[in-house]
Amino acid sequence: MLEGLTPKNPTHLMRLNSDERTARAVADIVMETFDPNETAAAAFENEAEARWETEVYFADAPDEEAMRTLIRETVSAAAAEGLIFETLAEKDWVKASLDGLSIVDAGRFRVHGAHDRNRIAQNAIGIEIEAALAFGTGHHGTTRGCLLMLDYILKRRRPRHVIDIGTGTGVLAIAAARALRAPVASGDIDPVAVEAALSNARLNRANAYVRPVVAKGVSHPSLMMNRHYDLVFANILARPLIRLAPSIAKIASPDADIVLSGLLAHDVPGVVSAYGQQGWHLQKRIDLEGWAALLLHRVAGHPLTRF
Repeated sequence: MLEGLTPKNPTHLMRLNSDERTARAVADIVMETFDPNETAAAAFENEAEARWETEVYFADAPDEEAMRTLIRETVSAAAAEGLIFETLAEKDWVKASLDGLSIVDAGRFRVHGAHDRNRIAQNAIGIEIEAALAFGTGHHGTTRGCLLMLDYILKRRRPRHVIDIGTGTGVLAIAAARALRAPVASGDIDPVAVEAALSNARLNRANAYVRPVVAKGVSHPSLMMNRHYDLVFANILARPLIRLAPSIAKIASPDADIVLSGLLAHDVPGVVSAYGQQGWHLQKRIDLEGWAALLLHRVAGHPLTRF
C-alpha cells in the first residue's frame, strides 16, 4: 500500500474538484477497489481555492467509463461526471510528493522530509523519510494513528520486545527503536519496502536496531525467534489482518498491546471479532481521515495458543 504516494512510473491521473465528503469518498473507494501497487489516491483541501481535490494516479491507462460507473454507483452521479482524466509526463513522482509534504505531528514524534530536517524541535523524536516506493510516510491517517498509539503506550509502560509487521518505509519500527533505544523486529512482503525501510533506518541512525526482512506476515525465522512480543504493530489492510490474527496471537505475550491499522470504519467490527476469538479486546481507537487505528489488549484469563 502506498499511503498517498504514487505507484511506480505512473502514467495517468484522474482528478476531481468537489466538497470534502465527496473527495474523501472517491479516494476511499479507489483505495478499497484497486491494487495499491498500481494505483494511489489522495484527498486534500485546496485552501487557496476553497475547495477539495481528489487525485488518483494509475500505473496504466484506466478504463475511464468503468471508473465513471464505479464512482456513479458508489458516490454520486455528479462526482462521476466531474472526473477529469490526464496523461502524465515522465517525472519522479514519489520525490515530488515527499518534497511537498509538511511535518507530521504525532505526539512526541515528528515525521518529515529532508527539506524540514532543521525544523524539528530538540525535545521531539524526528523521523526523516526518504522518497521511496513503500507505504508509510506518516502523512496518512493509518500511520499517524499508529504513531499516536505508540506515544500513548509509551506514557504507560516501556515495551521490551516490539515487532512491526508490514513495515513499509519502516517509520513505525524506527519510531519505536528511537524511543526505546532497543531492537525492533520488522518485515514486509515487498522487497522494495524492505530496501526502503533499511535505507530509512540508516538515515535515522536506527540501523543497529531495525533490520527488516522480506516476510509474509511473521513467517520468517528471525521474526519467530522471539515468540513473546509485548508490542505488535500491523498497519496493513482488513483482510490480511484478519488472516493474520491466529499468527499474531501466537507470537504476542500474555500482556501484549496489539496496534492494528489500515482499516476503514466498516472494517473495524470484523477485525475486532477476529482478534476477540484469539483473546484480545479493543482498548482504544483513534479515527483520522476516515481510517481507524486500534489498540487491543488481552482479555484476562483467556487461554493462549502457542506454537
